[in-house]
Amino acid sequence: MKYNFDEVVNRRGTYSLKWDGEKLIKGMGLTSRYDEETIPLFTADMDLPVPQPLVNALHNTVDHRIFGYSIFPEEYFAAIQHWFKKRHDWDIKKEEMIYSPGTVHALNKAVQAFTNPGDGVIIQRPVYPPFTAVIEANHREVMNNALKPDDEGYYQIDFEDFEEKAKQEKTKMFILCNPHNPTGRIFKPGELQKLADICQKHHVLIVADEIHGDLIRRDQTFIPIAKAVDNVNHIITFTAINKTFNVAGLHCTNVIISNPDLRKTFNNVLGMHLPSPFTVSALIAVYTEGEEWLEQLKEYIDGTMEWVLKFLAERMPKVKVRIPEGTYIMWMDFSGYGLTPEEVHERIYIKANVILEDGNLFGEEGLSYQRICIPSPRPLIKEAFERIAREFEDVR
Repeated sequence: MKYNFDEVVNRRGTYSLKWDGEKLIKGMGLTSRYDEETIPLFTADMDLPVPQPLVNALHNTVDHRIFGYSIFPEEYFAAIQHWFKKRHDWDIKKEEMIYSPGTVHALNKAVQAFTNPGDGVIIQRPVYPPFTAVIEANHREVMNNALKPDDEGYYQIDFEDFEEKAKQEKTKMFILCNPHNPTGRIFKPGELQKLADICQKHHVLIVADEIHGDLIRRDQTFIPIAKAVDNVNHIITFTAINKTFNVAGLHCTNVIISNPDLRKTFNNVLGMHLPSPFTVSALIAVYTEGEEWLEQLKEYIDGTMEWVLKFLAERMPKVKVRIPEGTYIMWMDFSGYGLTPEEVHERIYIKANVILEDGNLFGEEGLSYQRICIPSPRPLIKEAFERIAREFEDVR
């Protein structure tokens, strides 16, 4: 079927964090203004309707009228195997899969399972803020291997610095984000192999967050690290349906661990988690019948990003931005305006009444940046950028 992603669905009054979470959003310090005219584009969920087969599956679950403790049927594992084999040529064994009620939850448990207080954990800032949070909350040390942008805003890995950090005795883990949030990089197989070789050499465990792996541009290819490298015994991979199919509220992350010893250790710390019957039916539906919707979604997001690039070139040429290789995130550099981050924030969040995410949340490397999540109906995105552009018209 043909999906109409231009349709603006009113999410207010549906318990939506971004549309109904005024107190939480203000409490997080994202903005001091939030009202009925606010356009929130800060969080990584979509304002777009999900695949119809998913809706049908959830209706069938509701119609049963009983929502007790649930199990993982064979169809659940088969759906995961089918998806990753077809989309990424990655063979996953049933016993390698572990369910977690969320990716950040799984990351927290991995840090607890495989490191000790005082150990070092490598991350690559600017990066998704919970990476830093789970390290510091568990009293581990952040080892920042900052990604370096070139003149075109294309981020590269500093391999010399990475190995310097990996070889330190205290370094026990590397958290990889691929596709990278917020820069949008999809790391190439050669880069992944080099990272894996360094980590193997220095006995550093790799935890790979690949939950944006299906959200890539039409001219890009994403290869899971477990598919790209020679040895996967020191690799743990997080996959999820939440970003790809806009079901973050259903809490479904699958952790893939081929090493049985690592798997046992992780399971012991993770503990038992039973799924919701809605989670089970959702995953089976989207991984078996969601491909048509996903291809249309990707085309729509590509089109929106192309519109954003053209709009900024015409109306806000001092903003540096590039279309990311993966994710539905755009990482915008406002340094060309010569304003302080606080002044940029004031113009966007208070005057334009649009909520993004200040780049400093992703590390000091993001100080002049703003992150925007753009999987919303294009009319809404256009209105947001029109508002923002008007607030920068006086800056020469």
